[in-house]
Amino acid sequence: MGDTEHLTVRREGATMVLTLNRPEARNALSIAMLVGLYDGWLEADEDDSVRSVVFTGAGGSFCAGMDLKALAGRGMEGEQYRDRLKADPDLHWKAMLRHHRPRKPVIAAVEGYCVAGGTEMLQGTDIRVAGESATFGLFEVRRGLFPIGGSTVRLQRQIPRTHALEMLLTGRSYTAREAAAIGLVGHVVPDGEALDKALEIAERVNACGPLAVEAVKASVYETAELTEADGLAAELARGWPVFDTADAKEGARAFAEKRAPVYRRA
Repeated sequence: MGDTEHLTVRREGATMVLTLNRPEARNALSIAMLVGLYDGWLEADEDDSVRSVVFTGAGGSFCAGMDLKALAGRGMEGEQYRDRLKADPDLHWKAMLRHHRPRKPVIAAVEGYCVAGGTEMLQGTDIRVAGESATFGLFEVRRGLFPIGGSTVRLQRQIPRTHALEMLLTGRSYTAREAAAIGLVGHVVPDGEALDKALEIAERVNACGPLAVEAVKASVYETAELTEADGLAAELARGWPVFDTADAKEGARAFAEKRAPVYRRA
């Protein structure tokens, strides 16, 4: 398991729940958190019993971004993980979903602060739920910094460019309702209910054929920047083999027999 002192991993049936667990710092990123996150993503990818991942934060916040003091190594906190960073200098980007895309659907459950690096990690997730008091934003330019977690590339592909540029260039904060209005999140729920809603969505994903779900997710991302003709060709190459799986046959039988399908990833 990828548990560290700042990242907890637990299972809810076929859903893996990754929780940023540093509430006293609004879950600002630390070395221990990044190592735990990376290990959690890998575990979810490699474990066929995991069909979805819910990504959330403890203590009423999602993530307030980088803790520069912790990442600079001041003090001994996280020192036991420093060899992991030396062995893989890209580990932090993989942990933050900049250089890694999980095979399984990732559903974000956001409460409280989801700013700077928090908003950047959010862009690496697939489905997003926010509590109504959640706060979003990319504050880097206000501090003379650059949002290097992928936002100048990804954000304009996920929301209209005018909104992406306003968020990036003003560094202002956004409410959950504003984030939903521009398409950054898909659901706004009462405070404290984001995790429950995310788990509800995860259960719906888990009830579907896992091979089909993974193939659909992969196709969406790999065709995003292709021409329509190239995208349709890539979709056919990715999707057609799914029809020849035991899962597809089970889905058809279950429909005919009016019962819930039992998928086995075959």
